[in-house]
Amino acid sequence: MTRLFTSLALAAATLAATTLATAPHALAAPAPKAAVTRLAPPVIHYRTAMVDGVKVFYREAGPADGPVVLLLHGFPTSSHMFRNLIPLLADKYRVIAPDYPGYGQSDAPDHTKFAYTFANQADVVDKLATQLGAKRYALYVMDYGAPIGYRLALKHPERVSGLIVQNGNAYNEGLQSPFWDPIKVYWKDRSQKNRDALNSLVTLDITKFQYTDGMGDVARISPDNWVHDQALLDRPGNRDVQLDMLGDYGSNVPFYPDFQKFFRDRHPPTLIVWGKNDKIFPEEGAHPYLRDLPKAEIHILDSGHFALEDRLDVIAPLIHDFLDRKVAN
Repeated sequence: MTRLFTSLALAAATLAATTLATAPHALAAPAPKAAVTRLAPPVIHYRTAMVDGVKVFYREAGPADGPVVLLLHGFPTSSHMFRNLIPLLADKYRVIAPDYPGYGQSDAPDHTKFAYTFANQADVVDKLATQLGAKRYALYVMDYGAPIGYRLALKHPERVSGLIVQNGNAYNEGLQSPFWDPIKVYWKDRSQKNRDALNSLVTLDITKFQYTDGMGDVARISPDNWVHDQALLDRPGNRDVQLDMLGDYGSNVPFYPDFQKFFRDRHPPTLIVWGKNDKIFPEEGAHPYLRDLPKAEIHILDSGHFALEDRLDVIAPLIHDFLDRKVAN
């Protein structure tokens, strides 16, 4: 019996050895999975340029030879508002986002020594774009960025490859919100009393309101936004900068017919993405664009003033697709 068991054991061992020898891959370790290739995020550069003796800060990313997208910010923020959008466009496009003088990281000369007007801000952006070799560009215009960008377009209509409009006004219908009532009073009468009545517009409550009111999902809005902006608004002398700009906003209204003529004459490819709950530039300001740009693509979103903060996941793909179809080719 013992011999039988010994013989069976030897036979089993021989069979196992033969099986392994003849089928070397049967029990081999599984081949490692192919390495997953992940694209590195685009590098963003934070630079400055001197424009007429003023240091102008700007963010830049993307291929140096890519189509240029010029991002123009609103009140009371800076290029900071584009910090999340820039990497999503810079895979293919050269993205440039400046801070106007008096905003963000740019110089903020005393308001008695620098003209804080929309005409002057447009000149600064124009000279910066020229320094950077941006001979043609798509304009993303928001809030203050709209009249600054459209003034730029009037200077160089041939340079505008497209428009991306996000809560940026060019029509009288868009200025009917009660938000503008005390500002319009100041436009007509530049008395100190009327100027002082605007002081509340540069306080933390209003800054936070601009980021949170009407948002589809307030939990998406980082408190860093209003903390960042308010710290800059609270710099000595900056309140006068902002009140000068609010007072000068009225200078844009007479240009509305010129902006609209530019739309009709040049027919720039246009994407409109608008937060419908914005109490500063309400939805009523979005639809008139279609009178002069009937082929514009329009998307009305459940969002507020700074729609990028809670609808980036919707807006960024819309912008990239629009640029791919209308600007890159």
